[in-house]
Amino acid sequence: MDVLTDGGFLWYLNRATGLVVLALMTLTIVLGVLVHRQVALPGLPRWGTVGLHRGAGLVSAVLLVVHVVSAVVDGYVRISWLDAVLPFVAGYEPFWVGWGTLAVDLAAVVVLTSLLRGRLPLRAWRAVHLTSYALWPLALAHGLGAGTDLGSGWLLGGVVACAVAVAIASGVALAGRRRARPPLERAPDALAQARAALASGRPAAAVRNR
Repeated sequence: MDVLTDGGFLWYLNRATGLVVLALMTLTIVLGVLVHRQVALPGLPRWGTVGLHRGAGLVSAVLLVVHVVSAVVDGYVRISWLDAVLPFVAGYEPFWVGWGTLAVDLAAVVVLTSLLRGRLPLRAWRAVHLTSYALWPLALAHGLGAGTDLGSGWLLGGVVACAVAVAIASGVALAGRRRARPPLERAPDALAQARAALASGRPAAAVRNR
């Protein structure tokens, strides 16, 4: 009960959710690259990987809200509700807390556009969704500067492992985009394949995703 009454609970909740959010962001990025590359995890169909990607992103967003609320309500340091949405104005470590605020704002935009995906142009949704790659370095900068947990020990090792995973995933995604032909260059080939399919009597689904 002492932990609950002296504010210790909120302090531990804030630190724990921050660490878990960073790990889930790493998982979301890695799974997102697998989805984009149409790679299925062992024992799962491709839609299972998509589900894990969306689930990890959703849970990280929920825990991010808990992280922010616990920081404001705790009162251990001077962080207001305005500081949670307006970067670099906090009374405590304004520079480092500001990076976390930017991550919160960006996460809110990504989640909102994902919920409205069916009503947005595909290019607009993709452009916003790609900005989610910036969430990880923003969250890391916030955690290293404003927190006291990530600078040493096994937590630092975990952060390094997450950084390596994100770097590899981002490199794979960037390499894939560079190798991909622009849509205008793919259009003639796709049209030719469709014509060949119609001429041979093959169903259109055979060339739909080529």
